[in-house]
Amino acid sequence: MLNFFLSFCSTCNSLSKFCPKLKHLDLASCTSITNLSLKALSEGCPLLEQLNISWCDQVTKDGIQALVRCCPGLKGLFLKGCTQLEDEALQHIGAHCPELVTLNLQTCSQITDEGLITICRGCHRLQSLCVSGCANITDAILNALGQNCPRLRILEVARCSQLTDVGFTSLARNCHELEKMDLEECVQITDGTLIQLSIHCPRLQVLSLSHCELITDDGIRQLGSGPCAHDRLEVIELDNCPLITDASLEHLKTCHSLDRIELYDCQQITRAGIKRLRTHLPNIKVHAYFAPVTPPPSVGGSRQRFCRCCILL
Repeated sequence: MLNFFLSFCSTCNSLSKFCPKLKHLDLASCTSITNLSLKALSEGCPLLEQLNISWCDQVTKDGIQALVRCCPGLKGLFLKGCTQLEDEALQHIGAHCPELVTLNLQTCSQITDEGLITICRGCHRLQSLCVSGCANITDAILNALGQNCPRLRILEVARCSQLTDVGFTSLARNCHELEKMDLEECVQITDGTLIQLSIHCPRLQVLSLSHCELITDDGIRQLGSGPCAHDRLEVIELDNCPLITDASLEHLKTCHSLDRIELYDCQQITRAGIKRLRTHLPNIKVHAYFAPVTPPPSVGGSRQRFCRCCILL
């Protein structure tokens, strides 16, 4: 297996001519990559399995079309930050890449349900999908994943604010191999999503719920009593979840595999609650922040204090 990391892209033609067995190629942040570069590369390297062209923002649907038609064995495609990509590019991927396992489309903000549904229908072996920052997608994507991609293990949908409990219910009931989920700023989800995950996803290891402000102690209770909690769950992120309290920490104390918990800006979590959690999980890493207490007016003596610009009337 021949692997290359290239920081400059003038050698694409050379690779095409002299590396016909190339399988893995990382061109991330090579902003001079164009559609013509991909065309030349794919014609000379038909055995490509992994390609990273993240942040190559000159690439459009034409480059993707040329790539996938010549490289049907692609298993990993990383398109993070390729902001010109639209649904038509995804339709080409769905039509020509049946072996695809990993797809990263983070911040490809123009894509919608239409393109992603084509991916789901054509790429049944998909195990990892990142669409974080793709704000146009809806529950239709979660339903399509559930119906077509039962091997899904990793789903990253941070900042996809249109997703709801309805979509995650459909996903959880069909994708039982889920291990990592990033749901940060999926602001519409409630405890209902956690109930479904706790019942149907026993392999869950990493779960981010940061800024999911409707999550409560009851949802954490359901998660903490599910099959994943006792021997699988390793990381849970709950930053800016204002409704959770120390009761949530009590519900997690039996999660013996829990390695890290994030609790920044959870104002109802206390130091005492964290201390109690650590009595059960002594090795857990807890990341939290407690604002300093404002000192009372009497601190420093009974003399009234004024700044020099103030006048007492």
